[in-house]
Order: sequence, then C-alpha cells, then structure tokens
Amino acid sequence: MLILLPPSESKRPPRRGKSLDLSTLSHPELTPLREQVLSALEVLCRDTPADAIEALDLGPTQFDLVAQNAGLSGAATAPASSIYTGVLYAALDFASLRGLELRRANRRIGIVSALFGLLSPPDRICAYRLSGAARLPGIGPLPGFWRSAVSATVARHPGLVVDMLSSPYSSMVGLPPDSVTVKVWQDGPSGQRTAVSHFNKATKGEVARVWATMPTNPGKPDDLVDVLREVGWRAELAGARLDVWRRD
Repeated sequence: MLILLPPSESKRPPRRGKSLDLSTLSHPELTPLREQVLSALEVLCRDTPADAIEALDLGPTQFDLVAQNAGLSGAATAPASSIYTGVLYAALDFASLRGLELRRANRRIGIVSALFGLLSPPDRICAYRLSGAARLPGIGPLPGFWRSAVSATVARHPGLVVDMLSSPYSSMVGLPPDSVTVKVWQDGPSGQRTAVSHFNKATKGEVARVWATMPTNPGKPDDLVDVLREVGWRAELAGARLDVWRRD
C-alpha cells in the first residue's frame, strides 16, 4: 500500500545535520528532475530575490525564506517526517511511532513534494519554501513538470494506492487504476453531508496513521473501510472515493 500525502507549507529547519544530498533520496529515477528544480529555485532566489518573492507568492517581509532557498544545496537536513510540521503531520504524529509501526509507516507513506517529486518519510531533506502552485524559470508550472515522472513512480509501487492529496499536489500525480481518493465529511445541523474544511487536514492525518501502522496490508479499498470501522470511524466506499466522517 502507498498512502500519498501532501507536504506542509510550514517546516522545521534542522539546527544541524548532513548537507542535502539528492543521491541519497528514495526513488532515484527522480534525481535528474530534482536537480533541475533545485538549481532553478536556488538561482532565482540568489540572483533575483525580488522576482522570487512574486514567483513564490511570498509577502514583502519574507526575504528570509528567499535567502533560505538560495542556499539549499548546503543546508542541514533531517528526515522529511520531522521537517514537515503542519496540521496533518501533527495529527499523524510520526515522532511517537516506534518499532514495527514506524517501519510500516516509513514503507507505506509517500509525500508528494514540489521540490523533490516524491519522498519517503526517512528521506533526509532541508527546510524549503516552494508550493506546488509555483512556476519556476526554465521549469514552468510544477504540476506539469512533475506529473509524468511521479505518476510512473507511483504506478510501479505494488499494491493499493490511497490518495490523500490536496490541490495542487493532486495535479502532480496520475493515479493508477483501482486507487482510492479520501474525502472528509461532517454532518450538518439538518443532517446533510457537508465537506470538511477546518478539520480536513487533521482528520486525514489521524486516518493516515491508522492505515500506515496497521499490522495487515490491505489488498482492496473495502479493507481500508473495515479497518476504520473497527476503531470507531464512520467510513464508506463510493466508487473510487472513500468517504470518512470526522470525529467530534
């Protein structure tokens, strides 16, 4: 099983650690594309910081993030699971995983990244600022740049693919047949079903933790639904969509 997660825009820069080495990352077939994006981002931020502010959709006081991007090649690294610090990752709580649960999560989770394409949680990366909606000189829109290569990498993964991506990262991957996409819902005051906004990321993080650490490896989407129901979640399958209701 491969659970596809988006990165988080918020990141924790490591204080120390080995410098970024693209050759050590999982999915080495993506290395040439990673080199292109990294180079384009560093050149943009080093040579034309004013243009970088606009291209990266930053505010006028965020030149510190531009300076950070300009030196990514020499930046300290840490596992991706500790670099990403957003709501989804707080709910997933990688830091609390141990032993078999940690090994399962490291094997089952894939993180779609605008800078690195596709990562595994143990991959050592640096903190960076680059959203999936950005357009880089010489690269163009990042979803179009990455889509073919990342889709091919995902297609080679054995077993069920679970899509928990947000826009624009969902545009970076063409899903294989029989994949499922997770949608989070809540019941409105009149009993109607409404899409969750505020609790969407937290719910996905909690659900991802359940699936990433469970001892069995699901062979079909119905197995995912059964696992969630066993631990008290309301879930159902609607074709290629797996609906989950947030818990109060």
